[in-house]
Amino acid sequence: MSFGSTLDKLTVPGILDFSLPPALEASEPPEARGLARDEVRLMVSSLAADTVEHAQFRDLPDYLRPGDLLVINTSGTLNAALVATRADGERYELHLSSRLPAHVWIVEMRRIAGHKTLPFYDATPGETFSLPAGASVTLHTPHNSQPGPKRLWIATLSLPYDLHAYLNEHGFPIRYGYVHEAWPLDYYQTVYVTEPGSAEMPSAGRAFTPELITRLVAHGIQIAPLILHTGVASLEAHEPPYEEYYRIAPETAQMVNTARRAGRRIIAVGTTAVRALETVTTQDGVTHPGEGWTRLVITPARGLRAVNGLLTGLHEPQATHLAMLQALTHCPTGECDHLALAYHEALAHGYLWHEFGDLHLLLP
Repeated sequence: MSFGSTLDKLTVPGILDFSLPPALEASEPPEARGLARDEVRLMVSSLAADTVEHAQFRDLPDYLRPGDLLVINTSGTLNAALVATRADGERYELHLSSRLPAHVWIVEMRRIAGHKTLPFYDATPGETFSLPAGASVTLHTPHNSQPGPKRLWIATLSLPYDLHAYLNEHGFPIRYGYVHEAWPLDYYQTVYVTEPGSAEMPSAGRAFTPELITRLVAHGIQIAPLILHTGVASLEAHEPPYEEYYRIAPETAQMVNTARRAGRRIIAVGTTAVRALETVTTQDGVTHPGEGWTRLVITPARGLRAVNGLLTGLHEPQATHLAMLQALTHCPTGECDHLALAYHEALAHGYLWHEFGDLHLLLP
C-alpha cells in the first residue's frame, strides 16, 4: 500500500499538517487483528542522531538502558459514555469528561448518527436530559466563554447510587467514528491501572504487558507512577485546554529529581504523564509532589523541564499534542525537522493511529 500522496503534504515549521488516510486509523484493538498487546509496531527516534528505526513494541527493552526512568500514568478508563434522552424523546450520547470540585462535571453531549456520534451544539443552559435508571444530567453553562459553537458544558449529575457502580452498570467506553464496533472496557485499560478516572484511555501505555514490565525491571529500568485523569477535549480542533486532575506522589518526584541529577533519561509514557510532570516542575528543573488541576499546554516556546524522552501514539494532523513533540525534538546538535522525518516514516510504513494503533519512542 502506498501513501506517497500524503507525504508531500507534511510540512514544517508550525504544527504538522498532513493527510491521514482512513486506512491508517486503527479501527479495532490489536487483539482483534491476531496480535498480542505488545506486538504493535514501535518507531524509535534518536534525536541526537536524527534517525528512525522500526521495531515491535516488545523490543522496547532493547532501546532502553539500566537507570532509565519510565513515568507512567496509572489512571483507569471509565465507562464514561451514557445514553441520554432529551425532553422531546430524541436520544443522544453523554460523554463525561472531567469531574471538577464541588461535584460538577465538564461534559459533552453528542448526536447519535449510526455507529458514530457527532458534536451537538444546540443544547440550552438549564436543559436536563434523562439518563438510565432514573438518573439525569443538567447542563448549566458552556465551559468555553469564547465565541463559537459550544461543545463542552458545565453540568451536574443526579444519580440513584454511587458513580462508579452506576457507570459500570449503565455506561460504556467512549469511542469515535473510526472504531466501528463496541469493545468492552477491558480493551481500554492499561495493565497497571490503580484508580479509575479517565474519560479516555491514556493509550500510550496500552501495549505494556505484565511480562514486558517484568523484563524491563529485570533490565534495570525504573518505573515511577503518577495520576492524570484525561478528559475529552478536542485539542486537535484548537479548543482552549481545560482542567484535568493530577497527583504526583513524593516518591515519584524524588525518583525524577534523582534521575535528573544523575544525568539519566526520563521518559514519559504518554503526553498525559508529560502534562502532569511539567505542571509540578519549576524553571530550574526541580520536580515537586503535588495534586490539583492543570490547564498547562506544552509548546516549543515554553519548552520541557521534566522529561527528555517520550513514548506516545501517533497524533492527528495539526493536533496540539504535536506542539509538545516539537518542544521535545529540538535536536541537541541544532535545529532539525526530526518530527517531520518521523511522521514521513510512519506514513510511508503504514503505521496505525489512535488508541489501538502503533507507538513512537522519542529518545534524546
